[in-house]
Amino acid sequence: MLSSRRAFLGTAATLLLAGCSSDVLGLRRAVRVAVSWSGEELRAFHKVLDSLGTLNYPVEVVPLGDAISTAFGIRSTRRPDIVMLPQPGLVPRHLSDLEPIPEDIAPLGRARLWKELLVHEGTTYGVPFKTAHKSAVWYRPSVFRQVGVQPPRQWSEWLTLNRTLTQAGVTPMALAAGDGWVLTDFLENVLLGIAPSVYSELATAKDPRPSQQPQFAAALRLLGTMWSAPGLLAGGVKESLVQQFPDALVEVFGHRRAAMVLASDFAEPVVRSFAADPHDIGLFTFPPMNAGAPAPVVVGGDVMVLQKPTSDDARDLVRRLSAQTAPDPWIAEGGFLVDGRTTGYSPELTRLAEQLTRPGEQLQFDLSDRLGRIGDINGLWRVLTDFLIAVGRPDAAVPDAVDDAMAELRNVEEG
Repeated sequence: MLSSRRAFLGTAATLLLAGCSSDVLGLRRAVRVAVSWSGEELRAFHKVLDSLGTLNYPVEVVPLGDAISTAFGIRSTRRPDIVMLPQPGLVPRHLSDLEPIPEDIAPLGRARLWKELLVHEGTTYGVPFKTAHKSAVWYRPSVFRQVGVQPPRQWSEWLTLNRTLTQAGVTPMALAAGDGWVLTDFLENVLLGIAPSVYSELATAKDPRPSQQPQFAAALRLLGTMWSAPGLLAGGVKESLVQQFPDALVEVFGHRRAAMVLASDFAEPVVRSFAADPHDIGLFTFPPMNAGAPAPVVVGGDVMVLQKPTSDDARDLVRRLSAQTAPDPWIAEGGFLVDGRTTGYSPELTRLAEQLTRPGEQLQFDLSDRLGRIGDINGLWRVLTDFLIAVGRPDAAVPDAVDDAMAELRNVEEG
């Protein structure tokens, strides 16, 4: 999931590097950690490093933003030792660049959500650091109370809720269509809700072909029905297309021009920073597609991998960062979930953490991350952007837009 949300928390200040390079000090070689974070997220990671206590080696943090995958191409002494990878789906494609994770912490990479991505032929090549709940919807409870509605319990209720809000003169939703991964998150939740077996098959296929799955088209039709509703989006499709993730959050909680926004747990610091009323913050999770069906839960996250050749110092840092209490300083800042942990969060994130650990929940990892080039910015992102434009026209015909999207997807698969 390449995500310009990695820069969205940078509203406050200048970025700093943690520690100093040994190239400058002439001392013990620094452990270099490549990250995609910036701004407040990067600042929170510094606090995590500071909380580890005195280390026997310097640590240098290398912020690479959306170019994080370039860390694997560096072959000089400036090569990062540890990569905090926001696209765990890249791990299988870089096994030749990676060292196995030390056996004492390797079980962390064998957990239910991560095993298929991080374990290959019995060897673990990554451990999770940060988990992202990608089925969260943040909203303003005061608006719901004013109109007399409740969070939806299934998909049809969500469509009704949107119509009720619109009829009451309230714009239902802000959509950060300028960040294509927000559109893929939406589609993934719908597909997982209506066809979990198809979702799983696509996620694990060596040569995935979404265009050959009728259920994929069915998910697009459902999504098109929502997105094409008149008055649904703050600023309409035109403004949504240039609206990035933080802007959509501010649209709902700062400017209060919309009632809700699909936004992962890591949105929490921005929501709280910009909320005009700090008590008017609510959260519900993506509802089931039908009564009695399980709700979809799409999960992402950042994993730690060790580049070849590694060092004892790099292994030591990964061990320290793998401790369940290591990210406590970031948890205190908000917008951080640890796989398997349900305590220490705000009430909203506690609900998300509990859902991720409840038996029987329908959890699946971010599909676009697992589709390779089909799911990236020139693939599914572009297809969904064009689809949104098509269904947003006044004379839009959703079935025709679905057919066009599936044809465009076929071209991506064959390209």
